[in-house]
Amino acid sequence: MTTLEIVLDGLMTRYKQRVPDVPAIIDAMIQEGIIEKASDIENDHIAFRTMGVEHLGIQSFEKIFLHLGYTKKDYYYFPAKQLDAYWYAPPSNEYPRIFISELRVKDLNEQTQRLIKSYTNEVSADPVDNLDLDNGNAIDTFLHSALWRTPTLADYKELSAVSEYAAWVIYNRYYLNHFTISVHNLKPGYNTVDEFNEFLKSKGFKLNNSGGETKKSPDGLLLQSSTVARMIEATFANGESEKIPGSYVEFAERKVLPQFAQLPANEIKREHRREGFEANNADKIFESTYSAQTGR
Repeated sequence: MTTLEIVLDGLMTRYKQRVPDVPAIIDAMIQEGIIEKASDIENDHIAFRTMGVEHLGIQSFEKIFLHLGYTKKDYYYFPAKQLDAYWYAPPSNEYPRIFISELRVKDLNEQTQRLIKSYTNEVSADPVDNLDLDNGNAIDTFLHSALWRTPTLADYKELSAVSEYAAWVIYNRYYLNHFTISVHNLKPGYNTVDEFNEFLKSKGFKLNNSGGETKKSPDGLLLQSSTVARMIEATFANGESEKIPGSYVEFAERKVLPQFAQLPANEIKREHRREGFEANNADKIFESTYSAQTGR
């Protein structure tokens, strides 16, 4: 395996272990005859959440994937959630796109900033600068290692009251936030987000309904949906435990661009479909870990 493949494999292995909806959805797809095996799924993109503070955030995290051949693309701003984000195109089409978001910590109130920095200030230099970016196992270990001490439950709850994104990151750090099934490459009857949503609901999966179950870009060419993050048992400092939102699964349908509408279906490739992301769609997808969704 290449360095990038080692990193992606490590991320997906742990993600499947920790997010029960991942193997459950894959198993349901196999039983339904939609796919024969997990590797038949095209992973549209994976996403990470970061803290926008010194030595961390996008400017640190992106170095890993830029080194592995990704190209930085469009910028997105989410004013209500106080987030910035970029997406990154893979070195070749068999790999997923990457979406990296960052909390604008400086935009939060002073008390919340102090609380976040009481943890993140433990990182005194950019940790990626000391990482061997040609060593896939070293990167894999880093992405699943603690960057700061385990938070207390009280601090987690205080952060959650201001920014549920901040609380998620303070506990989960660089844990994979979601992976995304490309539904447009599935067989007819399941190859639109609306149809796939109905399949998921028939199997008992709970969908994020913020902004509607299907989130659609203004041009109508990018449709997305997601499960609601399952609650996982989290162990905080001092041994306290509580159920908190884990990660989730996303689904994307990228329609063929108008200039390629005449292409036969068997000739359509990734480059013929709608590229990039849509801020309003992503804004609602973020809420898959928010209490308004997990608590309903």
